[in-house]
Amino acid sequence: MHRSIESLIRDAEASGRPLPEVVLSTESDESGVAPEQIRARIGRTLAVMRSAIDEGLKGEARSPSGMTGGRARLLWENGSRILGPRVTTTLARAIATLEVNAAMGLIVAAPTAGAAGVLPAVLISVGEFLEVEEDRLIDAMLVAGAVGGVIAHRASLAGAEGGCQAETGTAAAMAAAAVTWIQGGSHEQVATAVALSLQGMLGLICDPIGGLVEIPCIYRNASAAMQAISSAEMALAGLDFPVSADEVIDVMGEVGRRMPAAYRETALGGLATTASAQRLVQLRPTSKPGKPSGISR
Repeated sequence: MHRSIESLIRDAEASGRPLPEVVLSTESDESGVAPEQIRARIGRTLAVMRSAIDEGLKGEARSPSGMTGGRARLLWENGSRILGPRVTTTLARAIATLEVNAAMGLIVAAPTAGAAGVLPAVLISVGEFLEVEEDRLIDAMLVAGAVGGVIAHRASLAGAEGGCQAETGTAAAMAAAAVTWIQGGSHEQVATAVALSLQGMLGLICDPIGGLVEIPCIYRNASAAMQAISSAEMALAGLDFPVSADEVIDVMGEVGRRMPAAYRETALGGLATTASAQRLVQLRPTSKPGKPSGISR
């Protein structure tokens, strides 16, 4: 696993290989799994992502708490008022995956369950809108995975350790890198997309209402999907960022460590402590004995 975006790019440039090939080779060497098996596994991962989106868009998934369900379908059917159906579809897909997660359905933690809607929404939507071949989507997943691995090493992926910036922020960075690469972005542009996405989410707290990965999580996944796309667009247009991707990642880790515990998935601060949230928690159905009341990351 590469421990910095810089080393990943340096490896690619020194060997003359594309980023996905560098990531695949490293993963194969470290895991002992053949490259073709890794690619096949990623293909199955994409299938699960698509299935979760499809399930969520049906509008039938309901969480045991009663707090979430049906919002993705509502947006999908009643949106497209401002920037068109591509934006609405991407937002709805991000929410759909989180609603399936809250309903105890099968999702892909990308990189966590609480941020599972971002990468699928962005990658699958871009793949559909731009008619990207499956092999290229698998390559993009490799790039996304490498970015997630660097962030896991240098900072954190856990809301309990680094706030929501560590979860949806990382997911946005992974998605931004993936679609920048799909669009033929240079190594520098991929790194810039990572930096731009993360800098815009620094300090985002994790304050789940009732301690459940439902609200505001489902909405933050949609917001992070847009953050990823805007960052990729800016990077591809040639906009720069004066702080390197690795430095932004390090700052995210520092911010997470300094963040008060009340804002790190404890439901003891932020939106979780508002009067409206408290009323919602009191009104939610009581789970039956032995049944989980939510999904933790």
